[in-house]
Amino acid sequence: MTAQFEEGTTLDRFLMETLARHPGATGTFVNLCQSIALAGKMISSRVNRAGLAGMIGGTGETNIQGEFVQKLDRYADDTFIKALEHRGHTAMVVSEERDEPVLVPTQWHSGRYVVTVDPLDGSSNIDVNATIGTIFGIFRRTSDEGGPAQPSDALRKGTELVAAGYIVYGSGTVFVLASDAGVHGFTLDPGVGEFFLSHPDIRVPDGKIYSCNEAYAARWQPGVQRFLAEAKEEGFKARYIGSLVADFHRNLLKGGVFLYPATAKAPEGKLRLLYEGFPLAYIIEKAGGSATDGRVRILDKAPSELHARTPLVIGSSGLVERITEGMLADQPF
Repeated sequence: MTAQFEEGTTLDRFLMETLARHPGATGTFVNLCQSIALAGKMISSRVNRAGLAGMIGGTGETNIQGEFVQKLDRYADDTFIKALEHRGHTAMVVSEERDEPVLVPTQWHSGRYVVTVDPLDGSSNIDVNATIGTIFGIFRRTSDEGGPAQPSDALRKGTELVAAGYIVYGSGTVFVLASDAGVHGFTLDPGVGEFFLSHPDIRVPDGKIYSCNEAYAARWQPGVQRFLAEAKEEGFKARYIGSLVADFHRNLLKGGVFLYPATAKAPEGKLRLLYEGFPLAYIIEKAGGSATDGRVRILDKAPSELHARTPLVIGSSGLVERITEGMLADQPF
């Protein structure tokens, strides 16, 4: 049975009340979520005044993904590392922006959790003031807590996640957290500086929205092309922001499906499994939806390296199943 929370419940109170239902819990996970929320508040503040803070534009560098690094990318990445490294809950941070994992410095205790993070998803939209966000996943480490974390602590199936979430920086800042307690959304009140429960117990509805970059449709498998043609005939709405976290957030609340299929030139897909595929798949499944790469459940995949990529079909279960059936009838790339 889903717990009931009063109007005006803060993220901190929600976490503490949830903790109270788990005998033997130490509060370490609560502290970790509070650190993520702090990083989100700091990034939100900087996003809202990016033009005034000299944060518009690129650094002139490219990251491990081959993408141009924006100034806010660098700020968000540094902010998350600093927020997570010193409170004793985290052993390692694996960031989309960095070639290698970041281990907690020896002067601080190496904790029990490993965090994977895309610090600023959709950063190409920064300069045009479109919605962007942060995506994260949380594993409990398997290596000895007495020593440094290992890459193997992150190179695991998505089914081993203990929590995941994202923060959307748009007309408001919304923190969505998924765990065994369900999927819940919290909206930042900038006047108070707190996240308040605004979307309790999120369940993805059925919907008639599809989100994809149709400019690439000619490169996709016939099964995907057939779905798009049928969707148009059936009166679906096309909605695409070009920021994964923003498109996912809309479809989570309104129902629909997001597609970024494989192509012949990129059969491994484009989206990152650890920082995007796993966390969002975990969230959508906790909300009653589904996620697949077109053939395999996303959470059942096992990354071979930290920056592994994946195709992604994610959203309302009926739509995901329908598209997957069509793709399974095709020859894979």
